[in-house]
Amino acid sequence: MTSASRLPDGFVVRLHDDVTVGKLLVRGSRFVCLSATARQMLADRSLTVGSPMSAALAAQLLDLDLARPEPGGDAPELEDVTVVVPVRDNALGVDRLLARLAPHVACVVVDDASVDHHEVARVAERHGATLVRLDRNVGPAAARDMGMRSVRTPLVAFVDSDVVVSASALGLLAAHFADPGLAAAAPRIRSRGGRRWFERYEDACGSLDLGPVPATVRPWSPVAYVPSACLVARVAALGDGFDPRLRSGEDVDLVWRLVDAGRRVHYAAEVEAAHDVRPSVVRWLGRKAFYGTSAVALAARHGDKVAPAVLTPIGAAAVLGVLLQRRWSWLVAAGCAGLMTRDVARRLPELTLAQQAGVVRTTGLALARQTAGLALRHWWPVSVVLAAGSTRARRAVAVMAVADGITARRRSGTDLDPIRFTLARRADDLAYGAGVWWGAARERSISCLLPRWLPSRPASAGRP
Repeated sequence: MTSASRLPDGFVVRLHDDVTVGKLLVRGSRFVCLSATARQMLADRSLTVGSPMSAALAAQLLDLDLARPEPGGDAPELEDVTVVVPVRDNALGVDRLLARLAPHVACVVVDDASVDHHEVARVAERHGATLVRLDRNVGPAAARDMGMRSVRTPLVAFVDSDVVVSASALGLLAAHFADPGLAAAAPRIRSRGGRRWFERYEDACGSLDLGPVPATVRPWSPVAYVPSACLVARVAALGDGFDPRLRSGEDVDLVWRLVDAGRRVHYAAEVEAAHDVRPSVVRWLGRKAFYGTSAVALAARHGDKVAPAVLTPIGAAAVLGVLLQRRWSWLVAAGCAGLMTRDVARRLPELTLAQQAGVVRTTGLALARQTAGLALRHWWPVSVVLAAGSTRARRAVAVMAVADGITARRRSGTDLDPIRFTLARRADDLAYGAGVWWGAARERSISCLLPRWLPSRPASAGRP
């Protein structure tokens, strides 16, 4: 960050609720060493910027996703925002969206070669929105870029025509830009479907729903990107904008380029927008597969940021020991768990035994989730081949499929029954994984299927 992007005086950050404060700040398996001065600044779990030192500490807490911003003070307002709506053949969606936004904020509609372009034009005119019409379909990325050329405000809000968001929600997102280092902010996007089983599943576990906890977007983290279905961004930070060559994954590519440039991207889970569910099972699954096809292009641009898992040699050995289901392999898995426990105790003597156990437990749960993700989602064709010839493989896959469905349903809070929820989750994984493999085969590259390898140690510590 440059001095121009230093957090301003009066800016407030607050530690996440699950951060433990002591000589170290601990969140899951991540930890940061604290000086005595830093501990004093965080005595009440919040920090108000008032000096270069406090600004640097607040910035590091945000960058490491140990704290969340509390917008306020001298922040941009709604008049600093222009909404860009890319659309193709969804005049009803544009009408619904502009009815909520156009009376309060400037709007630009980019018609990406709609068949019934006259209806889109009538909707835009009725709501007083600027219309940009394209004679050739260029895709959502290029359409957003075209719309951004008409923006004269410091902030732009990209909102898809199948999204519903209020002007007040965009105002809350704009308030986050009191942080001069912030390039983009996105709300939580909840699906809004009907009562059919796949719609209820999508309402609980939508592809665009990144969960209820605010976060700083970081590759290889639980919130590794934010979708462009609803995204507010600082125009000056976007450069040329989205990559027009990408028809899918263009939002991930943009966010990772912003992060690589040293800019912050924030997921504001406290702000919500709604997203339509595809109207049929075939189109619902087709969309999942379409998302999967972007993985290979993202891997070509961003390397192992798109890796389906992050593993260490000891962690992988522990997983393999469990999956083999033999007496000697169980001993190998237990030995690996012991090595991880010893390494945590040796490297983090400042932690209490309970905290050390928490780090090991978090690492173990992460390994279990990643293993299930590989077996059931990204590598499911391999799982099918192995299960066809091995009773142990069939048993392992079945256990992971059921356990993953049960735990995911519990986290989601849905009232959809366990059987239909688990079947919907497996269909989701199969469709997405099929898209990943199709993209890999088409580009003749398996880079998007390879895990990222790390040394066998817990997350490294910083020292603010």
